[in-house]
Amino acid sequence: MIGTQIGELELMEVWYEDDPTMRVRVNFPFFVGNGTMSTAVVYFELEPGHRLGTHTDSAEEILLILEGTAEVSLGDEQGRLSAGEMALVPAMVPHGLRNVGDDTVRVVGFFSSNVVVSTFDQPMMPFNQRVVGTPPVVEEEQVATGDAGS
Repeated sequence: MIGTQIGELELMEVWYEDDPTMRVRVNFPFFVGNGTMSTAVVYFELEPGHRLGTHTDSAEEILLILEGTAEVSLGDEQGRLSAGEMALVPAMVPHGLRNVGDDTVRVVGFFSSNVVVSTFDQPMMPFNQRVVGTPPVVEEEQVATGDAGS
């Protein structure tokens, strides 16, 4: 069994260099790198006033809000999700989340693939690239194979 405790995850802070509102703490506790066969899981946190930048994911995702309230953009749609609510994000549909409450938003995303490639609208720091993934994907590798989502 592969197991983890959310409270013990080491979270990496990522951000946009020229947008102080895009700041998120994130960890992928389950993905191909630690033995999953067909799924991946992301856990992330957004402080009040912060957001997760608009991006696409190569796999379908189900978002589960554990705590807080987030405004979610999904393609041309916008809505709010609060603790205990879930939403389906189809593969390759641009989406993002913004914390619109006073508490930290805590989210778990469940992916339908053990490898996920995410393409953001701006370079993610500290990587300084728009394309990130599990396992980590270097944008130049994606460009070379013609898989980069511009």
